[in-house]
Amino acid sequence: MSHLQALRSFRIVCPAGQIPLVEALLEAQGYRFIPEPFSPWSRRLVEEPRPLGGSLAAFFGLIYIQDRSSMLPPVALAPPPGSAVLDMCASPGSKTGFLAQLVGETGFVLGNEPNRSRLATLRQNLFTLNLLHAATCSYPGESLPLPEGTWDCIQLDPPCSGWGTVERNPQVLKLWQGDKIRPLIALQRLLLAEARRLLRPGGRVVYSTCTTNVDENEAQVRYAIDELGFEPVPLEPPPGFVFAAPELPGCEGVLRVDPQGSAAQGFFVAAFRRPGADMPAASSPFTPLKATPLHAAELAMPGVLPALLPEGQVSIFGDTAHFLPRQALERLPESFRWQGCAVGKASKAGLRLLPRLRCLMPRPEDARQSGAVALDVDSVEDVAGVLTGRSIPLAETGDASEVCLYWRGLPLCRLRLKGKGAGARALWSER
Repeated sequence: MSHLQALRSFRIVCPAGQIPLVEALLEAQGYRFIPEPFSPWSRRLVEEPRPLGGSLAAFFGLIYIQDRSSMLPPVALAPPPGSAVLDMCASPGSKTGFLAQLVGETGFVLGNEPNRSRLATLRQNLFTLNLLHAATCSYPGESLPLPEGTWDCIQLDPPCSGWGTVERNPQVLKLWQGDKIRPLIALQRLLLAEARRLLRPGGRVVYSTCTTNVDENEAQVRYAIDELGFEPVPLEPPPGFVFAAPELPGCEGVLRVDPQGSAAQGFFVAAFRRPGADMPAASSPFTPLKATPLHAAELAMPGVLPALLPEGQVSIFGDTAHFLPRQALERLPESFRWQGCAVGKASKAGLRLLPRLRCLMPRPEDARQSGAVALDVDSVEDVAGVLTGRSIPLAETGDASEVCLYWRGLPLCRLRLKGKGAGARALWSER
């Protein structure tokens, strides 16, 4: 494997106007990268002086490390801004998060993870990335209790043999051979049938795997077309990859990533359309859940601007406050069990929104108006120092109890203020 292949790819996760600042933060820590030609959010590392997962950008959820092949399914699905997307097998959330970026805050993504032990990873990743307009659930993907024909777009990345990851997982070919693959193929077909049921007429589904096995790839495309009545949607090869020819006739327009030529893991992507008039799925009038939504005044606290929340409501369940996206409240049946992004903790002392919600922070010049002090630092060493409890001189803090931490104007997090005046000490806390 070449040096370029060994290095990593990642997505920048922030409002478009903050992308140059995130890039500058990475460069200040010695990382060098090039833009990927297939997506404005994606970058390819060329210098990694230390593991990218330990960077400040990764810590604050400003980037997400992801193999470049794994970014192709959301690019192929291409959900329009504002649309509703179902990710049927979502954990760890790589594609779910990318889809949430593509639909924007006016859209909605529901990530379903059948494996309960992997659900926490999915939820943590979406929270760290501040993708509040995504929600999660945990049902068998082949029998989701959702109405027929109610989704604009569906991402289906089912369990597979993973042969395309052999460079990183040399044992995968030994683990998945012969009869061991048959249950996977049967499950993939059940999931395709469920995707066909849930997709609205004219809607689009992308089927993807990280295997090179033809029985899980091209043979499933033939099954989807011949047995389920899907219409194939030929995909334009995105730039920056080398693709192999499909291994079965009738599968033109699928993407089979050549791992060596693409400096990426092996991947397979196909797209389908449900026949019928191309009309958006209908939604119901906004109906709040039984949980009482909090008012804006209850959400206003130092360093937080409730007006920056996407459309929806914040409600308390037990001792945790969750954000419930408007489209989730409109589309999901009352009996359907799902969870919005956790955004705060409730106690007798009141509600405290979590400090990692950088998406709700005001601009540095407006922090004082929200009752907080702005700490806008210029060096990455200062950011790292604050997070480990090192004291940094502050201007007069008045009666403020919160510090909003920025790097050259880039929102990072909120901190608890310890002490008053110059030399005050800001301590990181998840509360």
